[in-house]
Amino acid sequence: MTGKELRIVFMGTPDFAVGSLNALVENGYRIVGIITAPDKPAGRGKKLTESAVKKFAVQKGLPVLQPEKLKDPAFVEELKSWNPDLQVVVAFRMLPEVVWNLPRLGTFNLHASLLPQYRGAAPLNWAVINGEPKTGVSTFLLDHQIDTGKILFQTETPVGENDTAGDLHDKLMKTGATLVLKTVDALAEGNFEAIPQSEWTKNNQLKHAPKIFKMDCKIDWSKSVRSVRNLIRGLSPYPTAWASLVHKVSGRTITCKVFFANTVIAAETSSPGTIDSDGETYLNVACGDGWIEITDLQLAGKTRLKTSHFLRGFREILDYRFE
Repeated sequence: MTGKELRIVFMGTPDFAVGSLNALVENGYRIVGIITAPDKPAGRGKKLTESAVKKFAVQKGLPVLQPEKLKDPAFVEELKSWNPDLQVVVAFRMLPEVVWNLPRLGTFNLHASLLPQYRGAAPLNWAVINGEPKTGVSTFLLDHQIDTGKILFQTETPVGENDTAGDLHDKLMKTGATLVLKTVDALAEGNFEAIPQSEWTKNNQLKHAPKIFKMDCKIDWSKSVRSVRNLIRGLSPYPTAWASLVHKVSGRTITCKVFFANTVIAAETSSPGTIDSDGETYLNVACGDGWIEITDLQLAGKTRLKTSHFLRGFREILDYRFE
């Protein structure tokens, strides 16, 4: 049997998953159903919003299920009625065994790292934050633990020194889609070797990719230029690194998101958080061992701006410091 003859159920939610789903559909693979997250309230009006995967599925006329609980007997029975040979998971939630063990060929997951490194919810972000020179995508068979199943295939991708998490997202979405097609074909033909992740962990210290919270995003200006810049890149465009602009006299504080920054070559150092600017074109901030130049930022309640545009409306920038 070939990969295009398999009855495939696809499970995913965000844009990253749409890349793989689109590749399957456009290349003629047989998608018998889609599982995605329930519609959720979003925005100021709390309007119900469909996931990116659901929007794509509806456009292509694919049947969609949106279970609240994956162990719900009614959902499991409907899933069984699709009679899948294989399930493909990309950026979805943890599956119970009654679901992942249902198809005759099992269920595989695409993960945005070179497993076993960066298991967890935010592998793209942490790879950039930690300054990795490369990362990649992995496909693996699901088992009882999160991101620990036997590895099927991997593809490496370099991380450029100016890449943000958003840039890496777009790169890995493409390479991941190609790897998904390769994995489907290999499973259909029985042409694969599933390797336990323990083979990779014998002589390597594992790095993890836990969910990122607001305080993880706060910039510590006392750290090195490299660390601060990597944090900014690794959180851009979402959830975004942030810091407080504090008025030197009044103590007035404004929250500021920072989307990108460059390294500044400067002979002198200054107290971390010190601001240097000509008030028109550049905004430099002192770190623990040097300076960075902020190029894209956003004040609380305002829109994202290039530094030159920001400075036109914030003439008193030298009256502040970053904390």
